[in-house]
Amino acid sequence: MRAISILLALGLLPIPALAFQSNLPAELSEETESCLECHKDDNPGLYQQWGAGKHFGANVGCYECHRAEAGDPDVLRDEDHEDFLIATIVSPQDCGQCHKVEGEEFLGSHHSKAGRIMGSLDNLLAEVIEGNNGMVTPLFPAGISAAAVNGCWQCHGSVIQVNEDGTLDPATWPNTGMGRVNPDGSEGSCTACHQRHEFSAAQARHPDNCGKCHLGPDHPQKEIYEESKHGIAFRAHIDDMNLDSAKWIVGEDYSAAPTCATCHMSATANQNITDNIGLRVKWNNRPPRSMLSHETDKRWNLASQNIHANTRRANMVDVCLNCHQGRFVDNFFTQYEALLDLYDSKYAVPGLGLYEAAVAVLKTNPEYTKFSHPVDWTWFEIWHHEGRRARHAAAMMAPDYTHWHGTYDLAKHWMSKLVPEVKDIIHEYRDTAPNQVEALEEKLAEVNNSDDWKWSLNKEDPAIKAERERRQEEFKARYK
Repeated sequence: MRAISILLALGLLPIPALAFQSNLPAELSEETESCLECHKDDNPGLYQQWGAGKHFGANVGCYECHRAEAGDPDVLRDEDHEDFLIATIVSPQDCGQCHKVEGEEFLGSHHSKAGRIMGSLDNLLAEVIEGNNGMVTPLFPAGISAAAVNGCWQCHGSVIQVNEDGTLDPATWPNTGMGRVNPDGSEGSCTACHQRHEFSAAQARHPDNCGKCHLGPDHPQKEIYEESKHGIAFRAHIDDMNLDSAKWIVGEDYSAAPTCATCHMSATANQNITDNIGLRVKWNNRPPRSMLSHETDKRWNLASQNIHANTRRANMVDVCLNCHQGRFVDNFFTQYEALLDLYDSKYAVPGLGLYEAAVAVLKTNPEYTKFSHPVDWTWFEIWHHEGRRARHAAAMMAPDYTHWHGTYDLAKHWMSKLVPEVKDIIHEYRDTAPNQVEALEEKLAEVNNSDDWKWSLNKEDPAIKAERERRQEEFKARYK
């Protein structure tokens, strides 16, 4: 079968399991015992969570994770901690002291770099268009947008700002955003997925764990998963998922259903668990046009840019083959990439062309700024909302999201918003910006007369129309 041959051709071989830490403390440290004298009474929930976790069983306590060195920027200078140097933030660099491989994988992943999009259009929306500078804090005396602080930053991560006394500025903490920039300079937050202080493997493997960020109108992976057969199987057989298993290898420890972690991170018989979330994903469907994943990594200068997208596809195929036959897997990827091609050719490429030509007209007006015209909102939602939903849903086999929340909305807003708005711009600016309007008219005519859109001018190819009508008659005859 072709799916299996791809694995062999790309050299996907079994990877030995990671060795367990062998240098664990023999007993709780005196420092941690001292911490517990207060925290077990002052923070009983925190104390109980830690006591239920593997860190407690390994004699790793408060001090081992929160200890700081003199000169660290976030050392708390208060009387409560007596002579101990303590930091609030436990960064991936701190976790990496014991979890070296996991830390390196995470720091090389897109997850840890999530904060790098904070200068994007999304942040312009949250800081200016949705928000204002009304939230004033010690380190933001000129103010910052509460919309960004409570929204964007909580998923993508804030840049943690430290006050002179070692406390953390309230605009930037609390925060477990995936791409948080920590005071020690590291990017990322392990506790975005591994909830403190129990750090339960079962919790991290559960699909709900991903739902803090991967849901909503622009990237509803959680809702998509719940609609899919994978999500249905998980809910029906959750008691058979063995989520607490030490190794949790699909096909060995469980086979009832996959979770998000199964497909994107967790171990198979041939692959070890990975904290680099992108190594089983061929296509990055976040941008206006889908990109091969290694090309995205190259733009961000990640080491994984050297792992080709086809190798990542093979890694994912290896997961799929635990439950599906090779032909099923091959045909699924054919269906999925056909949807990507459809989106790219019918919406992304012509849409970008129309939008850029429309903005060239609008920029002749000195009062124009981005998101001040309806066409800005329409194009943004076409690629950022509907286009992503269609692509993500096809990737995860969710037909309702692919169609009714995806391609249907794409077509509806193209015809009912984008094209009429472009025509309005042509009408309004014809006299004041004739050259730019002429270019926009030419682009609109080119798009409307393309094979994908000429139906809207009643110019559909007669042969294609006749074939569709033949299938309709065949359908009617079948159900007489």
